[in-house]
Amino acid sequence: MCAQLRVLPIPSGHPYPRSLRRVDGSPSVARHLADPEVHGVPEGQWWPPPALDPEWVDRHGDEVDLVHLHFGFDASSPEELVRWCDALDAHRIPLVLTVHDLVNPHFTDQRVHLERLDALVSRAEHVITLTPTAARRIAERWGRRATVLPHPHIVPLDDLDLPSGRDPSRFVVGLHLKSLRANVVAAQLIPSLIAALDGLVGAVLAVHLHREVLDRDHPRHDPELVAVLGEAAASGVLDLTLHDLHSDDELWSYLRSLDLSVLPYAFGTHSGWVEACHDLGTAVLAPRTGLWTEQQDCHTYGWPPGGAPDDADIRRAVLNAYDSRTPLQATREERDRQQREVAAAHEQIYRSVVRDTTARWAGTEPA
Repeated sequence: MCAQLRVLPIPSGHPYPRSLRRVDGSPSVARHLADPEVHGVPEGQWWPPPALDPEWVDRHGDEVDLVHLHFGFDASSPEELVRWCDALDAHRIPLVLTVHDLVNPHFTDQRVHLERLDALVSRAEHVITLTPTAARRIAERWGRRATVLPHPHIVPLDDLDLPSGRDPSRFVVGLHLKSLRANVVAAQLIPSLIAALDGLVGAVLAVHLHREVLDRDHPRHDPELVAVLGEAAASGVLDLTLHDLHSDDELWSYLRSLDLSVLPYAFGTHSGWVEACHDLGTAVLAPRTGLWTEQQDCHTYGWPPGGAPDDADIRRAVLNAYDSRTPLQATREERDRQQREVAAAHEQIYRSVVRDTTARWAGTEPA
């Protein structure tokens, strides 16, 4: 075993894996390797991680002590992931897996996603997830015990101290539809929110949508929804903003301007958006369709599978948020301490996994 473990997070440059590293300058058990370069791909553009190719493992297996997989395996078939795990085993590289998505927000049909998880969860030396219910479901489906570690802060710690951009005379409810990924369902939710805000003094429904979905060739182009939003904006019942993808600073500024951020998710598991809102003191209205309410305290509403959002639930939650306006905001000290604890927990997992697998592969079990 090396004095400092060479850990390859996949993907290494993603904000979540980056948040798991020591930031205090103290000696680290792990040296986190960078993502392998993808020649010809513009910087910042997503591409299937080269390290998920068994041939890459064969070429670079002696450069890695442990792989920690988070995201990026959606482009691989279950069979390809089995071959990848075989390659890791052949090079005696243990796999740590964090299950972020039991239900993948990018697919309406979850069957292949679950088959991918079947391949990975069964082969991982250690499984991690973010909430107790996710761990329970992993145990029920795969018979694996998952370590539960909370999601660290999303917003930089220095930005947690910046003042809010909220106007106390207004109550701004934000519905950010992003690029209309598969789990974002707006058509049923918007009328419920308009009705819930009716009669509330100073209340505004602010809907944001990425401009790219106006392109007819965009895979999530929805002309009917765009027309509905345009008509509603013209009638004055909501404010519509079309924009390009926000930079991080633009996103933090946007979230600070909201009193309540509504998650329009018909299905899913965990959410970095919830964590960013908690960092910035923005209240969240989340459906009981995922596990986001286990991540942080949220206002909630019902949304049965295949059904419509619960109008009465939404009205009650909006009124509660309107009357209270006292969201729980993370403090810099809390988030700093949590990040250090989560980073230390990951290092302990890496060390024990490499120790145990080294002993097993050598034909002896650790004492």
